[in-house]
Amino acid sequence: MGRGARQGNAAIIEQFIADGIPFMFGNPGTVEQGFLDALEDYDDLQYILTLQETVAVGIADGYARATGRPALLQLHSGVGLGNAIGMLYQAKRGHSPILTIAGESGVRYESMDAQMAADLVAMAKPVTKYATRVTDPRSVLRVLRRAMKIAMTPPMGPVFVALPLDVLDALNTEQIVPSSAPSTRSVPTAALVEQAARLLTGARRPLVLVGDGVAASGAQQELVRVAEQLGADVHGVNYSEVNLDVTHPLYRGDLGHMFGAVSTAAVKDADAVLVVGTYTFPEVFPDTGDPFRADARIVHIDLDDYEIAKNHPVTLGLVADPKETLSALSAQLERELSESDRAAAAERLATRRAQRPAPVTDDGSLLHAFLRELAAQVPDDVMIFDEALTAAGALNAHLPGRRPGHWFSTRGGSLGVGIPGAMGVKLAHPDKTVIGFTGDGGSMYTFQALYTAVRHDIGAKFVICNNRSYKLLDLNIEQYWRERDVAPHAYPTPFDLSRPDLGFAQIAEGFGVDALRVDDHDQVGYAVKRMLADDKPFLIDLRTTEGGDRG
Repeated sequence: MGRGARQGNAAIIEQFIADGIPFMFGNPGTVEQGFLDALEDYDDLQYILTLQETVAVGIADGYARATGRPALLQLHSGVGLGNAIGMLYQAKRGHSPILTIAGESGVRYESMDAQMAADLVAMAKPVTKYATRVTDPRSVLRVLRRAMKIAMTPPMGPVFVALPLDVLDALNTEQIVPSSAPSTRSVPTAALVEQAARLLTGARRPLVLVGDGVAASGAQQELVRVAEQLGADVHGVNYSEVNLDVTHPLYRGDLGHMFGAVSTAAVKDADAVLVVGTYTFPEVFPDTGDPFRADARIVHIDLDDYEIAKNHPVTLGLVADPKETLSALSAQLERELSESDRAAAAERLATRRAQRPAPVTDDGSLLHAFLRELAAQVPDDVMIFDEALTAAGALNAHLPGRRPGHWFSTRGGSLGVGIPGAMGVKLAHPDKTVIGFTGDGGSMYTFQALYTAVRHDIGAKFVICNNRSYKLLDLNIEQYWRERDVAPHAYPTPFDLSRPDLGFAQIAEGFGVDALRVDDHDQVGYAVKRMLADDKPFLIDLRTTEGGDRG
């Protein structure tokens, strides 16, 4: 596009449109008023209004994850950025490509230390991949394109650009050029692929550890092929998307993100380990020793060089695209594997196939009854956003993550992403049935997201697994007591959410969202049918503590 003098307020909007960005998620403020006023003249970029910045980040995160494309997030100065920090941390941990912009009063006021003055770049740096501030009206679009490139270059992640009001008010003559990002579809040299294959052959207890780098690369089929060639058990590590159909016989489950003893037990006997698209290990309380055997041969494939050998030594680290590298590795394994290797791998695979778990049994709980009915009624291509936490085991038993791009889980530890995350997924896939699961505690961080769902006709469905407590904290403190030989006793009172009783259905209806409270088995069939009856937002308050007892 040719150059033309116009305010920076208009120029940045034209840049966003040129980059194919359809939505701006945000909450308005005075120092952003110029470009938000200019936005009224453009039909190709829709402003999605949220009532609090955490909600805006959560929707942007869900949208970016469901599309693999950048999401545009607008925050209000330092106070808005402050509200968004926790959810931006989650986006950084999950490598979500979010272009975050925030206004400030102006460069001319920098020395005044005035109302809302803050070092926005310093605030944003710990929770973003890149953070900067524009001070020259001649470089506004250049900086935005640089930020977009960094956000979209794997390993992707959120970026931040502070946009002072006086810089955007100034005339801008920069050319509109779509942003670009380099391709990282790289594969190691043939010699390195051969070395990797030789390190993995001949193992008696091979193991594969996978994370979301597999999904980001689209490497699910290649991963299955290599795992089956090796006859290797597969564990999810940093696992919040479908990196492998979880019903595959070699998949042995997610190691979780709390206790290092879990991952140590899973890896301690492996003599050859392939790590793909993850770091080891993402627990809150990791094992500070080396969980691997001293003689274990470890090959780590990841586009994020920082994660390779960050915590534990590896035999061979390959900074390369998982899809292309696994494909090359599979071809090399075909040449390297001996007949005895193939026979042993086939035997291990056959053993795991024979150990397929039995169908989920009805344990008599309302939670299982509801999920069983839901699984029977939803379409095959239903999209799930899972922040069910302590109810996640039951959820994934009935609605397991099988189809790439159709199951997303919380990551990073920030509560409250379940409702807005599902809304972002629904905006990305308006023709799909999208259901977000969260808990009573998590939902209250972002419940006002329902306003945005109604205002913008975002027909996601929401299920609150309501146990009237921060149940995960109950379970974690039980572990704490066991480790310290403390006799079990009453849970700390701050973990209890039963007083007052939260009426989620009534609160939802106050936002204009139809809702039902389900606390009896007889209600399940109708509730599921009603929830799926149309393409409007709908909420179910599922009382998982039947009879009113906390637990």
